[in-house]
Amino acid sequence: MSERASEFRSGFVCFVGRPNTGKSTLTNAMVGQKIAITSSRPQTTRHTIRGIVHREHAQLILVDTPGLHRPRTLLGQRLNDLVRDTYSEVDVIAVCIPADEKIGPGDKWILTQIRQMAPKTTLLGVVTKIDKVSRDQIAHQLMAISELLGPDADVVPVSAVKGEQIEVLIDVIASKMPEGPALYPDGELTDEPEETLMAELIREAALEGVRDELPHSLAVVIEEIEPREEFDEDDEAPNKRSAPGMLDVHALLYVERPSQKAIIIGKGGARLKEVGTNARKQIEHILGTRIYLHLHVKVAKDWQRDPKQLGKLGF
Repeated sequence: MSERASEFRSGFVCFVGRPNTGKSTLTNAMVGQKIAITSSRPQTTRHTIRGIVHREHAQLILVDTPGLHRPRTLLGQRLNDLVRDTYSEVDVIAVCIPADEKIGPGDKWILTQIRQMAPKTTLLGVVTKIDKVSRDQIAHQLMAISELLGPDADVVPVSAVKGEQIEVLIDVIASKMPEGPALYPDGELTDEPEETLMAELIREAALEGVRDELPHSLAVVIEEIEPREEFDEDDEAPNKRSAPGMLDVHALLYVERPSQKAIIIGKGGARLKEVGTNARKQIEHILGTRIYLHLHVKVAKDWQRDPKQLGKLGF
């Protein structure tokens, strides 16, 4: 037992890369459950959601940061600050580049930023989406990323969607972690508060199929969570009683313009109802509890540029 304990490794790893390189999908695949929202829209992730991977020989804490980018708003600047803080605190930074895209200026810019912010942090290359290309293309991308990161960096090809090479990646990351005990209890998958997870899942559902300008302008805040109450309608003065195992969740969706509010709500409220249905299924799956979701949309003009409103919305 003592020998095994001394060999146990634990630490923090951060996945970085351009938007839509599969970072959040990879996080979910490694944890074995959805704890990070996924979307093809840039800047989907806004919080450092930690997923926890438990194995017999190691525990990995995955930090899923917002993508590093050239900021155009105060929100963008604050998200970048969040990323910079994270880079300096993790044990491993894994650079994700898709197998079906050439290495471009964006990848090189991100790598330059990492080396400036965290020069001593161990780097690892991850070729994502290998299910989309041939073996020859995978081999070519492996060589290209090795050249980019340098000869000392390992490079692992994976498909998060198909689950290919996920265990290999876990083992490679674990080998680079310091020896030490588990940092979280066995079975715990994230340290993110339930309210944050709920808000992110609602935002993910609202982002499905919307126009390009909306993702940046949408924020979700959970206002209240309380036990669902039922009424005994046979009484003249109805008695409230809790519905067993069911929660009422009240959420506000903030946008910046009335036209965006109309997009979220849809004709006759049909789109907002669909958002609620999709988000409710995801939340119930994670919490293991039935919920009743109350969604309301509000306009907070130019909130991304307003320090006071950013603070109110949790940024």
